[in-house]
Amino acid sequence: MPEPQPSNRRTLGVPLFAATSAVVLAVAVIAAWIGSSPRPGNSQSLIGGSFALQDGDGRTVSDESLRGRPFLVYFGYTHCPDTCPTELARIADVLAKMGDEAIPALFITVDPERDTPKVMQDYAMSFGSSITGLSGSPQSIGAVEKAYRVFARKGEVQSDGSYSMDHSSIVYLMSKTGGFVEALNLDRPPEETATELERYF
Repeated sequence: MPEPQPSNRRTLGVPLFAATSAVVLAVAVIAAWIGSSPRPGNSQSLIGGSFALQDGDGRTVSDESLRGRPFLVYFGYTHCPDTCPTELARIADVLAKMGDEAIPALFITVDPERDTPKVMQDYAMSFGSSITGLSGSPQSIGAVEKAYRVFARKGEVQSDGSYSMDHSSIVYLMSKTGGFVEALNLDRPPEETATELERYF
């Protein structure tokens, strides 16, 4: 009868444990980073800040023009194959549940090279009139990405000139004064999220 081979099981267990530990650590770091951000109204917030971008009608939308009401911010791009349209549809569902009390929601491009203000407006409008698409110069987009701690990176350009954008996917809830409140949880019925948002008026 062949002898048992305990060493194989032990060898496989070490990298599996290390990988699991790495994932747990990464999640803990992200949670601590989000959780450590000051709550609404605190000027010391590490997320958010001043910005001035353009909508499809040539108007400037800024943090100052949004003061007085809470608002949502989501970063993405119009060529995004799945994540962006999914999140925008979920945001639109929440705002629809709020009716006349719907708060402003901004969709800011991470791909200003292709996403002009008009392109952003047309794309955002496909999810309803409640979401405003915004763009600007690469410099102004880079500044607002930095202010909101957004990760965005251009992928490899293909032979036909196409490319994708790697980017973080967070829906930011901002307070009446422009301070960061939380990363909004959309993994629940839209009416629950709508009820939560009404508390920040």
